[in-house]
Amino acid sequence: MADRPGRTLTARAVLVTCAVALVSVLVTAVVAVPVAVRAAERRDRQALAAQAQVAAELLRARPGRVRELAGERLIRQLGNQGTTIYLISGGAVDRAGLPPQVVKRVSNGRNFSGRRLVDGQRALVEGRALAAGDGVVLTRPLGAGVWRQVLRGLWLPLLAGLAAGAVAGLLLARRLARPIRRAALVATRLRAGDRSVRVPVESPAEVADLAYALNGLAAALATSEGRQREFLLSVSHELRTPLTAIRGYAEALADGVIESSAAADTGRTMLAEAEHLDRLVTDLLALARLEAVDFPLEPVPVDLAGLASDAGRTWADRCASVGVTFRVELPGQPVPAYTDPGRIRQVIDGLLENALRVVPPGAPVVLAVRPAGADPGAGGVIEVRDGGPGLTDDDLTVAFERGALHQRYRGLRKVGSGLGLALAAGLVRRLGGEIGAGHAPEGGAAFTIRLPGFLT
Repeated sequence: MADRPGRTLTARAVLVTCAVALVSVLVTAVVAVPVAVRAAERRDRQALAAQAQVAAELLRARPGRVRELAGERLIRQLGNQGTTIYLISGGAVDRAGLPPQVVKRVSNGRNFSGRRLVDGQRALVEGRALAAGDGVVLTRPLGAGVWRQVLRGLWLPLLAGLAAGAVAGLLLARRLARPIRRAALVATRLRAGDRSVRVPVESPAEVADLAYALNGLAAALATSEGRQREFLLSVSHELRTPLTAIRGYAEALADGVIESSAAADTGRTMLAEAEHLDRLVTDLLALARLEAVDFPLEPVPVDLAGLASDAGRTWADRCASVGVTFRVELPGQPVPAYTDPGRIRQVIDGLLENALRVVPPGAPVVLAVRPAGADPGAGGVIEVRDGGPGLTDDDLTVAFERGALHQRYRGLRKVGSGLGLALAAGLVRRLGGEIGAGHAPEGGAAFTIRLPGFLT
């Protein structure tokens, strides 16, 4: 998707930093301008007081006409400096605009210093009394020049602040956007199938976390796809074996190589291979549908002891036919659980099938059931143990991954397709139970299934 103006990280960072700079300048102006105005007013008051004192001393020493001439000269000089001078003679001021209270106070022989409205404008006022009801009053407009000067100078720091904010935002955004864009590029390459790509880990911490997450995802995808390839290879090998046998016997029958007396045996062999092939396809379909919402499950109250007893009658003969000792361990009382009996029987049969495949003649296979706790509603536990070669600690961590054990032991000992344990684990978990693998006291592997009790 193309970047829209204002939608990119760079644009937003620049806008935010410019806004921060603008607010900073305005806040500084709001705080600094009144301080500057008060300082300027204080300086003006001190200067005006000094001018008023000088003017009073100058006029006090001049009599009659000489005072008038000196006053006129002061008016001209101070007027050029922005100061207005009022002369009071006999209680009367020489021009209008000065507040009567100030005129009266100075005429009564008292000095005045403060702010007043002069000609409708706020001004600093400094009055000095002379002899015989005379006096001099100096006024200067209050702060207008300072405000105009500060406001005229405000645009420059404002512009500088905005420029600094834009530059800082651009640099910050590029610094933050670079690893994010690199991560997006890596994600795109991962989507395209490249599992070797990695994101360099760099600060800040959030960017480093993103890099670790993407690198972990890439490693997990590579591992998962590697296992899928191994699984497909093992499944294809398992499918090819019965297909090759069926095809070979079918060609022999078509070519008339097999005599009629051996046709029945050939048919039984082809049927056995076809059943093997059917089991493989059924397991593959069950695994594919296991995570689907509509996967058929029908949990009901079940007596696990009765279920194990039924399975024991079936498997006793099969184990005896190959010289394996089969034993069923039951608690002598019902073991209630809430589960799908057909699916749990499927799990038990699959685990016993795996055990019978690896157990040598004379070694035991055990199917055991016990309550999960003293409470009848706690559920039950099913165990399938054997005296076969067993599993290593490393095997236990991957025992229920599709094709993991098949890949490890293919060519070393009898192994199945690698689907049975994965299917058993998926079924148990869908039924709300737990399944685990461990070491059996009989010397081989032990698989433990814990199922929930009745729903309340």
